[in-house]
Amino acid sequence: MGERPVVTPSAGITPVQQMLASGTGALLTSVFVTPLDVVKIRLQAQQTPFYQGKCFLYCNGLMDHIYVCQYGASCTSWYKTPTHFSGTLDAFVKITRNEGVRSLWSGLPPTLVMAVPATVIYFTCYDQLRDLLRYGMGFQGNYIPLVAGGLARLGAVSVISPLELVRTKMQSRKLTYSELRVCIRSSVAQDGWLSLWRGWGSTVLRDVPFSALYWFNYELVKAQLCDQYNVSQATFSISFTAGAISGAVAAIVTLPFDVVKTRRQIQLGEMETLGVPVKNHTSTWHIMRGIWAESGYRGLFAGFLPRVIKVAPACAVMISTYEFGKIFFQKMNLDREQQAC
Repeated sequence: MGERPVVTPSAGITPVQQMLASGTGALLTSVFVTPLDVVKIRLQAQQTPFYQGKCFLYCNGLMDHIYVCQYGASCTSWYKTPTHFSGTLDAFVKITRNEGVRSLWSGLPPTLVMAVPATVIYFTCYDQLRDLLRYGMGFQGNYIPLVAGGLARLGAVSVISPLELVRTKMQSRKLTYSELRVCIRSSVAQDGWLSLWRGWGSTVLRDVPFSALYWFNYELVKAQLCDQYNVSQATFSISFTAGAISGAVAAIVTLPFDVVKTRRQIQLGEMETLGVPVKNHTSTWHIMRGIWAESGYRGLFAGFLPRVIKVAPACAVMISTYEFGKIFFQKMNLDREQQAC
């Protein structure tokens, strides 16, 4: 049997087309996962009500968002009625019946504002870095997706982190844009430009290893499935399966870092709300040791099932949509070239 020809994954499409494909994937993923988080947060709210000045974390599998409670149990549009829910399915039914189907997507706008640009940067940078390392610089080996995935996530987190901090400030204090400028200038004058990247370290410790593991496993599983079904390019179902498997594995391995990052992110949000100066906090390893002392390994892997159930399908939808978009643009460009000849 002859060797299968080597095809550059991103050959035939422009960076702008990669951005469009990843942006579409982020949009569909957010639409798909947001109702699950609306229901989850509603269930959490009735078990442990969120009080004024407290924060809760919303994550749609692509991005994390801090919401600050300002009006007791009705702190945001997420909590419109005190309806009691007996479970997940009951919550879906009652929210739809009492508040309308649109309420299931009440957290979508802020998700799109942050998730779409972050995902566009992340996925486009990954493809560009992977192709540069493999085809531009001639490196070979399974470690290339690992390196490219980690670096791409590092870049995306670094760009988005100040925007997330600004969004949290605006939501927590109801600031106008002019007041926000004064607030940011004051923060920078007092603590320097690095104050805009508070929480960056704990985010990086979770997201960079997650992305490195995710892309490493994704490319590996995708290649094995392509060999198994004897196809040269991954189909939608192959990308979906590989994305779900790799997302689940990465979510499980990095869960302890996610627990630490969630605690820190909520703490930072509450300090911003109360106007308390942010002090130098303890290291990630110190927090982990504290959690281990309090709850053992169960504490470090808290939220195991909800995270896997949410992240695995989110990764599957995102990557399969992205790969489909790239194939679509490749075919479109090829047809244009043939028509031009």
